[in-house]
Amino acid sequence: MRLLPSGDRALLVELDDLDEVLGYYTALTADPPADVVDVVPAARTVLVTTSGSLDVLSRTLRAVTPIAGARTAGDLIEIPVVYDGEDLPDVAELLGCSTAEVVERHTGDEWTVAFCGFAPGFGYLTSAGSWDIPRRESPRTKVPTGAVALAGEFSGVYPRESPGGWQLIGRTPVRIFDSSREPAALFHPGRRVRFVDAGRG
Repeated sequence: MRLLPSGDRALLVELDDLDEVLGYYTALTADPPADVVDVVPAARTVLVTTSGSLDVLSRTLRAVTPIAGARTAGDLIEIPVVYDGEDLPDVAELLGCSTAEVVERHTGDEWTVAFCGFAPGFGYLTSAGSWDIPRRESPRTKVPTGAVALAGEFSGVYPRESPGGWQLIGRTPVRIFDSSREPAALFHPGRRVRFVDAGRG
């Protein structure tokens, strides 16, 4: 673990891998230290903002022990998906299997929201499964709201129409982000997600 200053009110905690990030974030948020304003996980880091002293925060952060098995610690939400994405055949070819097997793998895995970013409500979901899906060579200028996609080791759901280069495998009617709802975002770090095959729609 390495601590790096980020301005005069935050420290960036560098960790070895995503599992350690999930464990560290879970431990830190289970018992938030005094004066901590915000905790933001990413793929290999956790940014911690404080209203107090960075020296005190540094000592506190160094004492945090990541919780093992954090991928399975959060609450579970089910997301229905119609698996008719434009890139589903390409993903099947990349994996050397049928489109039905891609759906079976995607629904068979339990996913965990590792971190959020890119757009409000967009969660980067990871699983214990073996996924390594390259992004599209040419990103789309418009990906529809609710598109379910894969890229690298992650799955995600586009919360609104936006450009994107992930491989589209399906769509969900569930509003992942709704500013009129409390909370607005369905996905938050640590939440577990299970995708459910909703048929052809």
